[in-house]
Amino acid sequence: MKDTGINFRNDVEDGSKDNSFLFRNFYNGGGVAIGDINNDGLADIFFTSNAGNNKLYLNKGKFQFEDISEKAGIIKDDKWNTGVVFADVNSDGWLDIYVCSSGNMSTGNRKNKLYINNKNGTFTESADAFGLGISGYCTQVSFFDYDLDGDLDCFMINNSPIPVNQLNYSNKRDLPEKEWNVAEFLKGGGDHLFRNDDGHFTEVSKQAGIHGSLISFGLGVSVADINDDGYPDVFVSNDSYERDYLYINQKDGTFKDELEQWMQHVSFSSMGADIADINNDGYPDLFTTDMFPMGDHRLKTMGAFDNIDLFNAKLEAGFYYQYPVNCLQLNNKNGKFKDIARYSGVAATDWSWGALFFDMDNDGWNDIYVCNGVNRDVTNLDFMNLFADEVYHKMVLSGKKKELDQLLKQIPRTPLPNKTFRNDKDLKFTDIGESWGLGQATFSNGAAYGDLDNDGDLDLVISNENDLSFVYKNNSREIGKNNFIGLTLKGEGKNTFAIGSKIKIFAGGQVLTRELVPSRGFQSSMDYKIIVGLGETAKVDSMIISWPDRLISKHVSPAINKIHVINETEEKKETLIEIKTSTPVFFTQLPGNFEKHTEDDVVDFYKERNIPRLLSKEGPKAAVADVNADGMDDVFIGGTPGHPGQLYLQTSEGVFEKKEEKNFQQFSDFEDAAVLFLDYDKDNDVDLLICPGGNNIRPPSRELQLRLFENDGKGNFSINTSAFSNTDVNVSVAIANDFNNDGYPDLFIGGRSTPELYGVDPASYIFENDQKGHFIEVAAKNDPVISKIGMVCGAVWADVYGNSQKELVIAGEWMTPRVFSFNKDHFEEVKTNLNDLFGWWQTVSAADVNGDGKQDLLLGNIGENFYLHPDKKNPAKLWINDYDQNGSIEKIMTQSIDGKDMPVFLKKEMEEQLPSIKKGNLKNEVYADKPIQKLFPTELMDKAIVKQFNYSQSCVAINNGNGNFTIQPLPPMSQLSCINVFYSLDLNNDKLPDLVTGGNQFGFLPQFERLDASFGDVLINNGNGKFIWEDDAKTGIDLRGEMRDIVEIKGRNKKFLLFLRNNEYPVLFEIKK
Repeated sequence: MKDTGINFRNDVEDGSKDNSFLFRNFYNGGGVAIGDINNDGLADIFFTSNAGNNKLYLNKGKFQFEDISEKAGIIKDDKWNTGVVFADVNSDGWLDIYVCSSGNMSTGNRKNKLYINNKNGTFTESADAFGLGISGYCTQVSFFDYDLDGDLDCFMINNSPIPVNQLNYSNKRDLPEKEWNVAEFLKGGGDHLFRNDDGHFTEVSKQAGIHGSLISFGLGVSVADINDDGYPDVFVSNDSYERDYLYINQKDGTFKDELEQWMQHVSFSSMGADIADINNDGYPDLFTTDMFPMGDHRLKTMGAFDNIDLFNAKLEAGFYYQYPVNCLQLNNKNGKFKDIARYSGVAATDWSWGALFFDMDNDGWNDIYVCNGVNRDVTNLDFMNLFADEVYHKMVLSGKKKELDQLLKQIPRTPLPNKTFRNDKDLKFTDIGESWGLGQATFSNGAAYGDLDNDGDLDLVISNENDLSFVYKNNSREIGKNNFIGLTLKGEGKNTFAIGSKIKIFAGGQVLTRELVPSRGFQSSMDYKIIVGLGETAKVDSMIISWPDRLISKHVSPAINKIHVINETEEKKETLIEIKTSTPVFFTQLPGNFEKHTEDDVVDFYKERNIPRLLSKEGPKAAVADVNADGMDDVFIGGTPGHPGQLYLQTSEGVFEKKEEKNFQQFSDFEDAAVLFLDYDKDNDVDLLICPGGNNIRPPSRELQLRLFENDGKGNFSINTSAFSNTDVNVSVAIANDFNNDGYPDLFIGGRSTPELYGVDPASYIFENDQKGHFIEVAAKNDPVISKIGMVCGAVWADVYGNSQKELVIAGEWMTPRVFSFNKDHFEEVKTNLNDLFGWWQTVSAADVNGDGKQDLLLGNIGENFYLHPDKKNPAKLWINDYDQNGSIEKIMTQSIDGKDMPVFLKKEMEEQLPSIKKGNLKNEVYADKPIQKLFPTELMDKAIVKQFNYSQSCVAINNGNGNFTIQPLPPMSQLSCINVFYSLDLNNDKLPDLVTGGNQFGFLPQFERLDASFGDVLINNGNGKFIWEDDAKTGIDLRGEMRDIVEIKGRNKKFLLFLRNNEYPVLFEIKK
């Protein structure tokens, strides 16, 4: 809005004494606070300034504000101010103002200030008197009652100025700054917790378990009851290489950083952060911003990714799994989060600061607002190449204004629109900023929301750098039909504004949860008045307020479309009844004595550049059968080099004991990729087929041969050395079926890859059993399509037509699901409407999910929470050819952007693979605009093998007969990671198959991020081919890791599921039905 009386600008000017080269956080900008400082019922606004004067604006009503900074006594004193919070620090019922300071290392004037409200429109600076006159590199503070003693304590984050040299600071997270051997001006970092001791704040960081190290680069602090135990927890987002912190309150005055237990990965340069419930399940979710560029052009001119060696070195140095993207952490309600930012469409918002959850349109669902932009594109790759030039480097070190000005002019400036994401209520968000009037291009930093005109919707205030601030009036109440309920809480005792209270609104079948903590986003503080949108719901059934002391009060049918003032002292409070964790319905985890799967240390990327993921770490797989005829299933688990496969025999007590089998030991240097029990010789016992794998061994090789072990009927195995001719195959799947009806099982062996030739179709095999102890390969002669069908990941024999004849269904990477029917002496392909679904299919299984007598297909794909989001109009492609004509094959991935096939990898990575690229693309700016057809001659492009990927959802293909299938995507929660394996069984005794799935893939290049959002899912069949995802608390399955196989094992009177995970212990569950 214009003409509000607010004319604040946060102006910063590069100079010889202050610039982004001398002060890393020069462009971080200022903060905003909204709150009623004079108790007149209108929310006022405070802005911090980096190089100018802070401003306090008094709300006069009707969006008119008066600058009262000078008469209020808000004095700047040449400090570089950052964050700001409104809080009643002295517990007199009036909001005070705490202002944080940072700045250039050479400037010593960095003491934070606390302005105590004099209740007459003036303030007195009193930080030292309260013990909060801290001098450091402070970003923000949050006031809350961490020990539930009734007063406000203070948590402070600093952004350390030490040089960013990550590996030199490994494992120093808990080294106090006093013990660092660095210059004094480099100190002043770390997180700090101050306990309120009767109005004076005492630092208790060390004894409370707070990291005080100089490697803390805090940019955001968010407080919420993460684990729903009634005690506030603290999340700190750290910039640069240090990982974020998640301090879980231990209820005894201490905290424990449990980030690595709760989160599977985090943002690399975490900036702003906020915590709120995005899916109305009553549990707080978390959002952090980073700097992933918006659009392909900016990515290729501004982006950078760690190579695999640097990424792994950071892991070893203790910096955890970090990626340079926003993370939207969905609370899984089991002590874990899963990042769904890619799925939700909020992963890339460029150089982002303020991150806020709030219901912008009063529909009852929290939306997301992100402030972004940096005053100069300091990560512009062409500029960085220029800056690396020794001449320019000397210019900076000289400190001379003329030289600095010349250098700074080389840095582009690109204002960007802030991002507004409407919550679509299905874990997805839509970028809606332009149509909501929020699409202005700026350099924005801090932001705060509050109901500035008391009309029942949340208005928005933005601090811009080198531009006037924005004040947005929310018109939701004027143009929409959505209702609301508002709350102003009056706390008892010293916590006068009831910080830490939780509100649950029960309305329209929804549970709307809000938590009162003002410090949110980036360097900013929100209004204390709570506005909860209700959508078109016309009645609130009830409202429960959980006060900071963990007592609750209830309100039945409170009036809507009004703001309720609720005083804690007048409430009838009662003890919160804690609901005990429900007993799992479906599975109980059991102890097991299975050996840990130990993966060999192979990095495919060393031999093949610019492939998306490792293919050499796809085990383990298991096979189940009663090998010793005792009436109980036993299990064989495939091995890795140095750790041969193991046979476990089941005892009558349901315990699995390893059986030493020397004939397995002689192949201890083999990788087992697929294993299968089958009675190949019809002697009434099961024999064992072990198939080779690994993407690191080039054929011909002994390690790439199939091995068949014959059972003597007692569970003792000996190898049949003549069963197979030489195969030399990296296997993905082995399945048996008597397709020629001669009474003996035949085989399909799927080829996963050809080592060092990613994308080139490996050999797959059809073996006919000759009934004489041999398998004869027939695909090359009779079924050439199957012989080179593609990068197979899964296959199943399924009665697709319902005629008791099983068809062969094959799926894989860069492939469509394909169906083959055996006819006399060969297989014929059955054309289906699946033939245009090119996926990164990870598995295929079969089950009659709708009870119509025809087997349907269960297709596990890469999922929608992935770096690439192709569709039929915009496919990703893989182009295979010898592009530099040197005799070796190169693979180039592209994605369709505006109808053009744009390379996925950046110029630097492409040059490492193909140095000739550099000749015509000296600058990243040039490379960024070229589709692949402009990078190579037409004659080379015409000869390329081209594969595509246009569908990413995991789904059920409902079999309609005659090759027609209806695609039914699995629920959203099943799309948050890949699905590597299905297991179907009836869990609720309705005679319909339910599904258990296992997923995750960690072996991607850092650019693609790892898939880690599956904890072992259970999907209940609702009878029409659709499935309902069940909470982990109900299922009993809660696993981390890359799940590679799930097998059922039958005991005397019990049934078990065994989950196989890469580089982890197998986990055994009892089925409780």
